[in-house]
Amino acid sequence: MGIFSLITGRPGPSGFGSASTAEQVTEGVDASNLTAIVTGGASGIGFETARVLALRKAHVVIAARNMDAANEAKQLILKDNEAAHVDVLKLDLCSMKSIRAFVDNFNALNLPLNLLINNAGIMFCPFQLSQDGIESQFATNHIGHFLLTNLLLDKMKSTARTTGIEGRIVNLSSIAHLHTYENGIKFDGINDEKSYSDKRAYGQSKLANILHAKELSRRLQEEGANISVNAVHPGLIMTNLFRHSAVLMKILQLLSYILWKNVPQGAATTCYVALHPSMKGVSGKYYLDCNEMAPSAYASDETLAKKLWDFSNKLVNSPPTTSN
Repeated sequence: MGIFSLITGRPGPSGFGSASTAEQVTEGVDASNLTAIVTGGASGIGFETARVLALRKAHVVIAARNMDAANEAKQLILKDNEAAHVDVLKLDLCSMKSIRAFVDNFNALNLPLNLLINNAGIMFCPFQLSQDGIESQFATNHIGHFLLTNLLLDKMKSTARTTGIEGRIVNLSSIAHLHTYENGIKFDGINDEKSYSDKRAYGQSKLANILHAKELSRRLQEEGANISVNAVHPGLIMTNLFRHSAVLMKILQLLSYILWKNVPQGAATTCYVALHPSMKGVSGKYYLDCNEMAPSAYASDETLAKKLWDFSNKLVNSPPTTSN
């Protein structure tokens, strides 16, 4: 899958390509026996992912920080699909307290959990710390999803055991993982404001998403759990993620318009990896345009993945500061 395929939309080995939409790649899939959580499902490709999963009859839980937007998203889905089964729960990935409350609230619903779509994120933000004292892009894009996933794993394992259906976890990464700090992850300076770069910090967090998927996949395979974990790059899509660099991104979009996707195309790879039958048993991979791609050398480094896992565990168990 090279630049020619990206520009032309020519399908790859999977039969799909950059021009494929989320509805197209899930056509014929019956997800009526599945329950899915979609973080950031109130807008952008998260909303499209939630909409298409619901269209394929999955029970969808939209996890979002803005409950007004989440409820509006639910109503939009129900307007076009009266039979859709959609719930909304509050989740602020920048707060470990909120993440733990979300998991408690989800567990109180007594639902199974087959699919976890770690979609939400922030991008190119000025330097700031999360409620737990961690640089915000790393905290929201990686640490928040790392903790959320760990807290939901037992539920996913029990669902997979009792139903015999493979659980699937999808981490939304980005090709931006190629543009990160020296040595990949700045373990000794996550909160160093002087060396902070909004672009490299974003790339670092997206690299962390791939490394998280790879290490979790390794651990689950070693354990024999019936759960796959993969990372995806949705492509270049103009969404609210670009609000901190709107002018720059508009200029970039004009100069490279043939590389950009619309939202239905942007959600395709997520939905493909989450639902397509051909993905059964596939784990620890990185996907672009619904086809497997080789990520960067850093993203393929097993030692770096294990180091990040240990580092992340320490952060969630002993954050720099405790939120009130």
